Amino acid sequence: MSETTLLTVSNQMADAVAAAAPSVVQVQGRRRPASGVVYARDVVLTTARALGREDGLRVRAHDGRALEAELAGWDPATGLAVLRAPALNIAPIAVAESPARVGHFALAVARSWSNALTASAGIVSVIGGPLPTGRGRAIDEVIRTTAPMHDGFAGGAFVDTSGRAIGLATAAAIRGLAVVIPASIAWKTAATVLEHGRMKRGYLGLAGQPVRLPDRQRGADGRQEALLVVGVTAGSPADAAGLLVGDVVLDFDGHPVESPEDLLDLLLGDRVGRDVAVRVLRGASVHELAVRVGERTQTH
Repeated sequence: MSETTLLTVSNQMADAVAAAAPSVVQVQGRRRPASGVVYARDVVLTTARALGREDGLRVRAHDGRALEAELAGWDPATGLAVLRAPALNIAPIAVAESPARVGHFALAVARSWSNALTASAGIVSVIGGPLPTGRGRAIDEVIRTTAPMHDGFAGGAFVDTSGRAIGLATAAAIRGLAVVIPASIAWKTAATVLEHGRMKRGYLGLAGQPVRLPDRQRGADGRQEALLVVGVTAGSPADAAGLLVGDVVLDFDGHPVESPEDLLDLLLGDRVGRDVAVRVLRGASVHELAVRVGERTQTH
C-alpha cells in the first residue's frame, strides 16, 4: 500500500470522527463520566450503565457547556436510557442509511473523562443475536467489533467511514469483542421510550416450553420445533383468546415460535394493545386464534 493511499485512508478516518464529534457528548452520572449521542436536538441517547443513578445528571457538550439533564426513561431489555437536556441545541448525529455488514471498517467515538474526543478503530466482526440481558429480556441483535473500548465508550457512537451512526457502544464485551447495539434497534427503542417513558413489553399470560413435533404433526412446512403451552393464567389475554394447556404454538403474528424466548422477543411495544394472530396445533388440527396483547406490568 502506497504512502499516498495510507494518508488518504488516515484522513478519511479522521474526517469520519470529526463528522460525528459534535453529536457525541459526555454524560455525567456516576463518578466516572461516560458518553452519549445526540438523538434529537435536546435529547441524548446513552446507556443506563453510563448513569448509575436517576438524579443529578449532567451533559457536557463538545463546546464545553455543562447542562443539567433529566432521565426521560430507559429500557430494561437493551439497557438504553434517554435524557432530556434543555438548551443543548446540537444537531442529532446522522444515521447510516444501510446496516453494518461483517467486515466493514468502523470507528467508536466517545468523550474522555476530560471531555476530550477519543476514538477507536476496528471491523465489524460478528452480527448476531438475540443476546439475553436478564430474565425474559434480550436484545434482538448485536454487533461485535474488534475496536477496543474502555468504560468511557459506554453510550458513545459507533460510526461508519462517513461518520454516520451504525450503532451505540455499550463498553461491554463478549469473548474479547466489544458489543454494540445496532442503530435500527437503538433508535426505535429511543422513540418508544420518549413516547411512553419506557419500552412497552407485551403480556399474554401463558407458560410454555419447547417441544419437538412428531413427523405426523409437522404439517406442510415441516416444522420440527414449536412451543407447548403448559400453563394459562385465568383472565389473561391468552385465556380470553381461548388458548388451552396442551396447545402447541406454531406462529405468532406470522413469525415461527420455537421457545419461550422467541415469544418474548415478539412481544414488542408496537404489538401491545393489538389483536395478533396465533396459529396453534390442537391435537391433529391447526387453529388460528386472535389474542389481544396486553401490557406487561411489574405484577406480571
